[in-house]
Amino acid sequence: MSTLKGKVAFVTGGTRGMGKAIVERLAKEGAMVAFTYVNSNDSARKIVSEIVQAGGKALAIKADGAIKGAVANAIEEATATFEKIDILVNNAAVSVNGPIETANERTEAYNAQIDVNIRSVAEAVRTAQKYMPDGGRIINIASVGGIRIGGAGMSDYIATKAAVSAYTRGLAWDLAPRKITVNSVEPGATETDMLINADKAIRQHLMNSIPLKRFGLPEEIAGLVNFLAGDEAGYITGSSFKIDGGITA
Repeated sequence: MSTLKGKVAFVTGGTRGMGKAIVERLAKEGAMVAFTYVNSNDSARKIVSEIVQAGGKALAIKADGAIKGAVANAIEEATATFEKIDILVNNAAVSVNGPIETANERTEAYNAQIDVNIRSVAEAVRTAQKYMPDGGRIINIASVGGIRIGGAGMSDYIATKAAVSAYTRGLAWDLAPRKITVNSVEPGATETDMLINADKAIRQHLMNSIPLKRFGLPEEIAGLVNFLAGDEAGYITGSSFKIDGGITA
């Protein structure tokens, strides 16, 4: 039985890694899914085609969260097709790391992190809530980096993810009168492109710090998102869910 049948989900950054797994899982559970992407045109078309072939409905919208208004416009486009949004998943993010001594050389990248990781999340929430029925779900993808620092050179990125977790708690109060729940998922090291392509020494360092001695899978993150999107999570709001193999234990 499809647990999300009749629901409409909107996912930012839906063509790779965790975003792709989330889109596919929500669609498998019966939701109609709209998702954004920036450059992965072929991947976006393939995901939509596979969902449609499986009997679902999907819409891919090109939208760069670094551009003011892009995500809001994408949500407007999605609602023109699906009429509402029951589930909003703010997944899109960028990470640009480096030593503090060279931070001034990365000003443009720093601004992009602020725009995508924080501003576009707020933009998505403010726009989507206008089309969200009472009892909707907002799920923000943060990071265990906001709790446990994994190493030097990540301060800018970590600051944005900690902000997402704090924003989640504030939104839980703001939207509680409408029974809209707002929660964050905080993944640890997960097998996405960034980790797969990381230096072997970095991967080993991370592995050594994880009690379960393995990296997470995008599908596992998607499973948690799916639970928070469903009816059984109706009394959970303002919470942050670590899914990190025990690294923050």
